[in-house]
Amino acid sequence: MTTINTNVSSLIGQRILTQNNKSLSTSLERLSTGLKINRGADGPAGLIASEKLRSDQEKITAAIGNAERADQVINIAEGGLNEMQSLLTELQGLVSETANDTGLSTEEKEANQFQVDQILQTIDRISSTTSFGDVKLLNGSQDFQVSGVAVSDYQINAAKFEANGSVAVQAVVTASAQHGGLFLSTGGQLDLTNATDSFVVEIAGKEGTREFSFASGTTQAQMVTAINQFKDVTGVSAATSGTGVVIKSTGYGSDDFVSFNVTNAAGQAGGVYTLSTIDENTADTGGGTAFTAVTAAVRDEGQDVTAAVNGITARGNGKELTVSSEGLDMEMTLTTAQATATGAVNALTITGGGATFNIGPDVNIGNQIRIGMQNMAARNIGNSTDGYLDTLASGGTNSLLSDNLDDAQKIVDNAIDQVSKMRGRLGSVQSNVIGATINSLNIAYENTSAAESAIRDTDFAEETASLTRSQILVSAATNVVAMSNARPQSVLGLLG
Repeated sequence: MTTINTNVSSLIGQRILTQNNKSLSTSLERLSTGLKINRGADGPAGLIASEKLRSDQEKITAAIGNAERADQVINIAEGGLNEMQSLLTELQGLVSETANDTGLSTEEKEANQFQVDQILQTIDRISSTTSFGDVKLLNGSQDFQVSGVAVSDYQINAAKFEANGSVAVQAVVTASAQHGGLFLSTGGQLDLTNATDSFVVEIAGKEGTREFSFASGTTQAQMVTAINQFKDVTGVSAATSGTGVVIKSTGYGSDDFVSFNVTNAAGQAGGVYTLSTIDENTADTGGGTAFTAVTAAVRDEGQDVTAAVNGITARGNGKELTVSSEGLDMEMTLTTAQATATGAVNALTITGGGATFNIGPDVNIGNQIRIGMQNMAARNIGNSTDGYLDTLASGGTNSLLSDNLDDAQKIVDNAIDQVSKMRGRLGSVQSNVIGATINSLNIAYENTSAAESAIRDTDFAEETASLTRSQILVSAATNVVAMSNARPQSVLGLLG
């Protein structure tokens, strides 16, 4: 059939030319934008997945920035603590120097005290001024807020809880803390075989060893006085008990011990006994060793408190408990009554606070860290047992002009330990938490970007091949349409 009103061949050519032009336009758009998906029609499922991955990229980028900011904050805090550490080391030297009583004049001691006052003032100034922007870091504003404190001392290093939430801290003591101790049965006073002999014993503890020589007729009270005179040297104290003397370590725990050895029994009756597990001030009558039969040191070690804190087994050290978990990282010192009896102890409740950083892509408790930055002013450095650093100031109970330089040295030792532990803890957070998180986030960003690129970005090698094909097809279709349009003219030959 030959017609001129409807040129079917031309219509087919035009349709195909339109399709080829559309394909050519799509290739040109993809090559010019670099994107395989420019609108929803290009790939609905791919667009949804791509936009989700783009959102994840933005969250990861923000998380990396947050983690880097947290690292900078801790760097500033650590810098302030480092300066405090140097000042405390200098302070330690001043205390030791001033202890050379006869070798220093009053004026020199006063000059040393003046330096101590300046050091304490500088520590307070560092505590109050160390900041990141407007955020103070070492003045206690970034420490945890607590209520209902029932323990002797505590330090909260990290905790996790929801906004406006709280954490009740409860310890369940299952085994009590104990001294190392021995009972020396002397019968009231020493009665040696010869009046000219001496009862010579060696007593040792955590701090050191001392030999004691007692004459015949020495009373229990006199023995106790002599032993206690050197308790700071040996770490062993003494007290009378019935017809004997109890010697105990000055501290609780497995690190503390009492060792007793007889160098010369001189015929003294009685012997050495372990202490009762029920009452550590009385002897265990189940057995003992006569003084004359002691050929090697008799030793007894203390016992650390054993407890679980919020259901997690805690590490005991004397009366101290340490728990470290994702939800709670803290140290606390139980009172003597709490540590020496089994049962539950409602230690405290964490009600808020802490330096909070969101270092993950999503805003939730799993991606947040809360670390405690304690108030590092002189009045807060130390502990309730030995005292605090501010007592070394002029007029303080442990100033260099007082007679308490041994206590002052203990306080400075504790202060150095406290500052160094805080530096180490912050350094661990930087290295093991923040640093590792930044590395992980960078890897996640790389993988997310690669996934988004695979879905949405143009494959230029593939698309240029498609472009070339479309160009050829458009050219061919154009020629075909021209030929189809010319074809009806052949009808004129039939009309002659």
